[in-house]
Amino acid sequence: MTDHHGAKVAQALALALASALETEGMSVAALSRLSGVSRLTISNVLEGRVWPDLLTVASLERALDRDLWPGRNV
Repeated sequence: MTDHHGAKVAQALALALASALETEGMSVAALSRLSGVSRLTISNVLEGRVWPDLLTVASLERALDRDLWPGRNV
């Protein structure tokens, strides 16, 4: 883990996304279809290659019917 606040938020979001996929038994492809977010973007978020924008987070949260944003206590 890093000390950069933005990186911590992105890491926490990626962990929440991975957990949601596992809990739902959902694939990246299925989430992509439901959310309208590309498989590549979802994979990049999961692997920490990108920091998702707000529309991406909102689309993923809506498709999963759960919050992914870690909040201000990260």
